[in-house]
Amino acid sequence: MNKNNLIRFAQSLVLLPFVAATPVPLGSMVLNTAKDTVQTVFIQKENIEAGRIIALNQALDQQAKDLEAKKAKADAIDGYFESHDMPLSGTGMKMVIEAEKNGIDWRLMPAIAVRESSGGKSDCIKVENNPFGWGSCKIGFESIEKAIETVALNLGGNNPNTEKHYDNKTTKQILRAYNPPSIVPHYAEQVISIMNDIGKADATPDTPASSYVPSAQTM
Repeated sequence: MNKNNLIRFAQSLVLLPFVAATPVPLGSMVLNTAKDTVQTVFIQKENIEAGRIIALNQALDQQAKDLEAKKAKADAIDGYFESHDMPLSGTGMKMVIEAEKNGIDWRLMPAIAVRESSGGKSDCIKVENNPFGWGSCKIGFESIEKAIETVALNLGGNNPNTEKHYDNKTTKQILRAYNPPSIVPHYAEQVISIMNDIGKADATPDTPASSYVPSAQTM
């Protein structure tokens, strides 16, 4: 072996222990990366679940508030009917639900019923279950509930056959279409006065019916 080969051989022997003394911890790196990934996924999952729980609670809270508001309005209607010994007492919640479904003031139908039939005391004579005087007292219904549904649908402008009279109208305009001043003078004003007696437009559980302040929609 010549001198140069001998030097190269000696250098290789010196380097080998150095390489062997500093191995790359590949297994440890893989384990740590996997651990971090699991923790990240777990945290993300917890955040998603927490978000869902918060959203659900908010939805439930809103539903509870909406139900309380409906009940306050229904109580105001039924309270008015009861205080005047009117047969329509107990229909308050149905009237509120149908009014909200069709986008009309919740006090409109009970007020019309009071004006037309004293709250069911003097229904149309020739037909049944029509305390609203709907169709000039020529149209009857299978039940009071069905009458409420039909009248609300029409007053809200949701019946294609009558929408031209009621769609996109204020409460006063609806009433003037329902009974024009040329036929019954001051009809709209009379019904609105009854509406004011029934309750506040935005009645809540903390707002008594007697504290009504007229809203722009009824003017």
